[in-house]
Amino acid sequence: LWDRNITITTRLVDTDSTPMLLTLLQSNKIDAKSLITHRFSLLNALVAYQTFENAAETHALKVLIEP
Repeated sequence: LWDRNITITTRLVDTDSTPMLLTLLQSNKIDAKSLITHRFSLLNALVAYQTFENAAETHALKVLIEP
């Protein structure tokens, strides 16, 4: 990932599992798109954060903020 200038930042997860997760994603054993439960525009970033903060009520798994 370094040679492609990609940085991975995680929160609220055990980073020891990140390499395994990346391997599963790369081998298509996990469909990354299916993990995204909510999408927001950059203008609605605050709502996106509130949605993720209240994941138990909103059923948010992964929240994507798009430019």
